[in-house]
Amino acid sequence: MSGLTRLFVAPPDPVPAADGLITNFHLPGSSLLMLLAAFLGGTDRWRPAYARAVGDGWRFYSYGDAMLVLPDAVAETEDAR
Repeated sequence: MSGLTRLFVAPPDPVPAADGLITNFHLPGSSLLMLLAAFLGGTDRWRPAYARAVGDGWRFYSYGDAMLVLPDAVAETEDAR
């Protein structure tokens, strides 16, 4: 199969096909970060993890550090506040 798509996944688009996502840290405004934001169900839900990564000196881009994102864990953290 081959073809083209114009699909751009960004909030508020749902991402129901995955339970978790392993990703590296992407620049704000990038298509990969928009996918992460859609996966988490909102544009601002990724910000605390990124603030922590910057504060701790984690590396960004393709050869940088990675994280495992689990939407249920993010929701539990937000509920605990």
